[in-house]
Amino acid sequence: MTVANNAETLALKVKQSKRKKVIAWTIAGIFSAIYLVISLAPFIFMVLNSFKQKFEMLVGGVFSIPKSLDFSNYTSALKGNFLHYLMNSVVILAISLIILLFVSACASYPLSRFRFKMRAPIYSVIVACMCIPVHITLIPIFRMAKSTHMYDSIWSLIGPYVAFGVPISVFILTSFMKAIPREIEESSEIDGCNKFQIFFKMILPLSKPGLATLAIYNGVNMWNEFSFAYTLTQSANSRTLPLAVWDFQGQYSMNTPMIMAVLTLSLLPMVIVFIIFQDKLVKGMTAGAVKG
Repeated sequence: MTVANNAETLALKVKQSKRKKVIAWTIAGIFSAIYLVISLAPFIFMVLNSFKQKFEMLVGGVFSIPKSLDFSNYTSALKGNFLHYLMNSVVILAISLIILLFVSACASYPLSRFRFKMRAPIYSVIVACMCIPVHITLIPIFRMAKSTHMYDSIWSLIGPYVAFGVPISVFILTSFMKAIPREIEESSEIDGCNKFQIFFKMILPLSKPGLATLAIYNGVNMWNEFSFAYTLTQSANSRTLPLAVWDFQGQYSMNTPMIMAVLTLSLLPMVIVFIIFQDKLVKGMTAGAVKG
């Protein structure tokens, strides 16, 4: 009887455990579906209305299917200064990311692999810089750009973008490099490699997942940055893509589908990049999480 009772108790516990898992997964699925709908609703609204004519959205509703795929909004946007704004953003993003990743990697390597007295204070100061609000630096950086004759040029944006990206990049990359086994570095030293060779040939290649994560994270922030671009540039030749949206909004304030088309074109490059490199982003986020 005791064995039978134990078996029944065990079977009951297994059923309860399965029931709890089913309930938990059901609740998680419901919340995931709600989050998915909330996340996709603005994107669907933007894309659908970008194919509508000027007054079609007001007559048929914001989430109604367009009567026809009207590409006139996209052609009008591309005929303007949109491509010039796009090229400015691409140039600034590429140069800023290259400088940012190189500087962050050079700073993270000694902070993660070397032992010296000032390591903790230097690391603390760099991390503390993450707390500096961007907007309190606008006036000093504006005056600096004017005094160096870099105001109203795309080159005036590279410095602030790199400077404000360094703290979070060093913070993440230092933790990532700490997770790299020291045996790799020690075996390289035995083979006769100096510190520079170890950094460029061993540490830097092994840090590619972390660098890819930082490139995507900082790239999205730089691509969408508005405050510095609006403060440090004035003419159309120097402005970036977020300001293109601002200019189109002022020019076509009564033509909402036109603004939706510009927003879709602005968002499309980042969506494509994220789709291509999403596996590297996941690897970078998880690679340094567990130390061996």
